[in-house]
Amino acid sequence: MNKGLKRIGYSLLVLFILLNVMSIFQAYKLSHFYSDAPKLKKPEEMGAVEKAAAIFFGVKYPKSKVEDSLLVPHETVSFKADDSLKLEGWYLDSQNDDTVKPHIGTVIMFHGHGSSRSGVIKEAEAFYEMGWNVLMIDFRAHGNSEGTLSTVGYKEAKDVKAAYSYIQLKKEKNIVLWGISLGASTILKAMNDFDLKPSKIILEMPFGSLLNAGEGRLRTMHLPAEPLSALLVFWGSIEQGYWAFANKPWNYASKVNCPVLLQWGINDRRVTEEETMHIFKNLASHQKTLIKYVHCGHESLYKKETAKWNKTVGDFLQQ
Repeated sequence: MNKGLKRIGYSLLVLFILLNVMSIFQAYKLSHFYSDAPKLKKPEEMGAVEKAAAIFFGVKYPKSKVEDSLLVPHETVSFKADDSLKLEGWYLDSQNDDTVKPHIGTVIMFHGHGSSRSGVIKEAEAFYEMGWNVLMIDFRAHGNSEGTLSTVGYKEAKDVKAAYSYIQLKKEKNIVLWGISLGASTILKAMNDFDLKPSKIILEMPFGSLLNAGEGRLRTMHLPAEPLSALLVFWGSIEQGYWAFANKPWNYASKVNCPVLLQWGINDRRVTEEETMHIFKNLASHQKTLIKYVHCGHESLYKKETAKWNKTVGDFLQQ
């Protein structure tokens, strides 16, 4: 082998090692949230050294905060998941409120990755005005719930089960599950793992697989999805002790037999149309509806297209 080929070989080896070392740090930082972490700086606010450190070692992500701006009566509740982590949430009881429609049932709400129950307040108020009780919880490692590790749906499925059981104890018969992004994908995993039987589910922008979720995140960071996404998922699997490549909500969809409303924004850069169609095709339900929002990306569909969301969701719940 000549010197030129050796030099190329050594360079590729160094690059391979650097990519893996970077992925090890990034996978760990992306899956942990800390109450004492400082507010994240925007890239334009960082110096050259800070940017280099953030790219190579990752950054410490602050745990999402809970800010109570709910305009309807509610109480703070807490309960434990099967692995004893304490979860916190808000419960909105519409049954004794004469200003809203007669009680219909309970909607349990699940937020997205890095958010908290505060991020879905407007949707919660909309459900409440329709006559529904609402339970909105913080996933583990988010908001006021315990934990620092987010498994992006793997263990969070236990949080969905815990919230479902909490509402069952109230003797509620008509339970609807609603989730956005991570929340939507985790609903699918929970229904697969625990055989939950809600009356209906509403899924907004669920990712099709954890590998796809990684690719979507990297796209928003203007970083190459390949091979970084696969490396992040691989090292995340090693660090967290489960095979994250197997976390595929589009496969879990085959266990869903209740009526489903699947919603997606056409301008979504995190979740692709291909993922969305794959999930929709795999849903076992004979009553499934796919609605696309022309003006939305990976964001609150309610806040961006309020009238369309209200009519679509309202009609679905009345069917």
